Amino acid sequence: MGKYIGPKNKIARRFGVNLGLKTNATKVARRLSQQPGVHGPKKRRASSSSYGKQLLEKQKAKYIYGLREKQFRGYVTEANRQDGDSGVNLQKLLELRMDNVIYRLGFADTRAQARQFVSHSMFFLNGKKMNIPSHILKVGDVIELRENKQKKKIFEEITEKLSKVDTVSWISVDPAKKSGKVLNLPAEQDFDKVFDVKLIIEYYSAR
Repeated sequence: MGKYIGPKNKIARRFGVNLGLKTNATKVARRLSQQPGVHGPKKRRASSSSYGKQLLEKQKAKYIYGLREKQFRGYVTEANRQDGDSGVNLQKLLELRMDNVIYRLGFADTRAQARQFVSHSMFFLNGKKMNIPSHILKVGDVIELRENKQKKKIFEEITEKLSKVDTVSWISVDPAKKSGKVLNLPAEQDFDKVFDVKLIIEYYSAR
């Protein structure tokens, strides 16, 4: 999948589910039942074959995390290599990406924005600059907004914003210090049920 620069709502409508690509969830929800295109209002969602369903779930996950095919396949390969359930392993790898954790902590409104923040070296990881969005975090890792970046307009109200964030159970946020920490590895019950990870593993297992 190349970089998509078109309307984000169009992607959500294609899949019929909010993928977290836009900040206004209410606006996205208004048209989720309508497929994109000139015939969208009248078009029904066709039932898919097993392959079609697997492909659909894979595409959902790739769009959510903003990954290209080669990179996503690499995560699947690593998930299969690790001990335990491959589906759970895959979701752990995706969730522990630096950009995703920045998003989960509440520093960014979307994963795309979080990726941009990381690429521009706006955060310290364990006291050192980190500009690799795909870096996989470990338990105990600490992320902190760099002091010289806190004066940027986009972070003017970041303390208040972080104080209102309902974070997932495996990370914690400290609004005063503008930092967050990975407390433990995400578990199966922590994952969003937006896509079927088992179908994704099946897709790659057959190829």
